[in-house]
Amino acid sequence: MKNSSFNTKEDIRAEEKRLYNEYKQKLAELKKVHKENNAVGQVFTKGLLPIYVLYILSESPSNGNDISHKIGDKTKGLWVPSTGGIYPILKKFEKEGLIEGQWDDPKKKFQKIYTLTPLGESEFLERKELLKPKIQEALKVFKIIYSDLY
Repeated sequence: MKNSSFNTKEDIRAEEKRLYNEYKQKLAELKKVHKENNAVGQVFTKGLLPIYVLYILSESPSNGNDISHKIGDKTKGLWVPSTGGIYPILKKFEKEGLIEGQWDDPKKKFQKIYTLTPLGESEFLERKELLKPKIQEALKVFKIIYSDLY
């Protein structure tokens, strides 16, 4: 009797181990998918968002929230960057003298409206030209990959 009880505990432990290993494998797969999604998002956030912020400001002065909405409108909702990603870029550009921020109401300091400076305008045009061949190359690669996969 004692021996069959031992086999049952052993069977339970083996099943627990199998389930745990299956759980670890599924978790690793989910982490991989999440990491890949983040990598794709970073192409936009790190690579394209700064220049697109300059582009939006080249059209008209704006605040961070409006910049996010304008990008969303222009991309038909396919890309709506968070203001949490936009405001650090605005601060950086302001420190670099590429943009200038003015409070809409200096007393209340509710929202800061950013304007492209002449330095920012020339920097935008320079970055735009430098980035053009890279974007064209990336589009070709995306088309090839899309064609291969679908």
